[in-house]
Amino acid sequence: MEIVEGFGIGVVVILGALLILFVRRALVTRSGGIIRLSVRVSTMLDGRGWSPGFGRFAGDELRWYRMFSFAIRPKRVLSRKGLAVERRRLPEGQERLSMPADWVILRCTSHHAPVEIAMARSTVTGFLSWLEAAPPGAVSPRMASQDWPAA
Repeated sequence: MEIVEGFGIGVVVILGALLILFVRRALVTRSGGIIRLSVRVSTMLDGRGWSPGFGRFAGDELRWYRMFSFAIRPKRVLSRKGLAVERRRLPEGQERLSMPADWVILRCTSHHAPVEIAMARSTVTGFLSWLEAAPPGAVSPRMASQDWPAA
């Protein structure tokens, strides 16, 4: 009887953990603007260290959440102000086994440290547009200094 009880408790714990993961994902993705995104969290081994997840655009920030995590807060936040794409490349070696074939790896520099992110080729255009866009309400210093004719 103890084996059946132990098995039942194990099943309940696993189902509870899965429920928490789905509720967490629903809370994070409720406002849209979600993309599939992998971030390289470790560079100790060449081609390894990629962690799958999803990114959410929130104003001037790209918030990255790990796919298999119970945390409601993002694991990493990339600010648009200090982020620049240094180069782009296709997956090489071991990376080809850990991500889809149509993904592109972007090496970015930020205020804190360099970061490598991987996303689908079709997503890169939207990411670059977001990165180059001015935040709502902001005026370019070049445009603000010009005298515009009255309408």
